[in-house]
Amino acid sequence: MKLQKPSSKLQGSSKKPGPSAVIGLEGAKGAGVTYAVGTSGASVFEDAPLEDGSPRHPFDLEERTARFGEAVVRFTRRIPRDPTNNRLIDQVVGCGTSIGANYCEANEGVSKKDFRNTIGRCVKEAKETKFFLRMIAASEPGLADEARPLNREAKELHLIMAAIFRKSS
Repeated sequence: MKLQKPSSKLQGSSKKPGPSAVIGLEGAKGAGVTYAVGTSGASVFEDAPLEDGSPRHPFDLEERTARFGEAVVRFTRRIPRDPTNNRLIDQVVGCGTSIGANYCEANEGVSKKDFRNTIGRCVKEAKETKFFLRMIAASEPGLADEARPLNREAKELHLIMAAIFRKSS
């Protein structure tokens, strides 16, 4: 009988996890992550330096996409709430943060096909982020100047992810 190797992906379950399934940081000493308090008083989740003591590379896409997602979340907190804006906020937070999540998932892909599929989602999410930032600027013209750098970064991430997608074929 041949046994199946365990995979790095969690198996789905229709049951909700109980309290024992929630893992706290108490047992995660040396996990390589720290919490820092930013100027706004909110917690900021940052990676510690790499194992060899060097800081994270400035072109690390996982870090770059995470910082972009954080910037999108901070930006959306400044948008006034109304029925139209609420929908736009939900959309831009969803797609702006999922670029990084999908990129992290792609790096853990089990096959070239899986990698290509997940990077393809990154391309789509980056393009969608640009679209919703434009809609927010149209809905709230006073925030257009604040949305512009985010739109520029979303465009750069879109171009980077599209280049990775093309080269992965």
